[in-house]
Amino acid sequence: MTLIVPDPSPQARARAAQNRAQYPRASDGGALPALVPDAVELLKTRIMVDNTARYADRQLIVLTGVGAIPLALLIGSELSAGTTAVVITGTVWAVVMALLFLGLAVDRHCRTKCAALLQAAGFTPVTDQNRRLRYVPAGGQVPCHGNPFAGRT
Repeated sequence: MTLIVPDPSPQARARAAQNRAQYPRASDGGALPALVPDAVELLKTRIMVDNTARYADRQLIVLTGVGAIPLALLIGSELSAGTTAVVITGTVWAVVMALLFLGLAVDRHCRTKCAALLQAAGFTPVTDQNRRLRYVPAGGQVPCHGNPFAGRT
């Protein structure tokens, strides 16, 4: 599950107050601050890295291998009966597994590219409590660690 939590830092509060003052009608459909394309791309990259780090490669292989069995059985039994059904089932399962490994290769390439982009932007790789690699801004913390509402009155 991906969580978006507010930033409780004083700098974030100051930015929020400044935006509320500059754009008082934003919540009513009025003018919004201009988007900085590079910042949006960086945010999308961080979200993509966090989402692709949800499961380790081994977990994906096991989940797909087990999950493909009912799909293969369903297709094999619908198309034929007997020995042909077993062959079709095995073939469908093998194709799904081959596609999984292709997907893992593409995912690794994407993660490498995203990691380079984030590190070039000054983000630091950090391992969270679940041993997933995350990227945080300099001086930041891994998202969802600690109490995001601490210090609020």
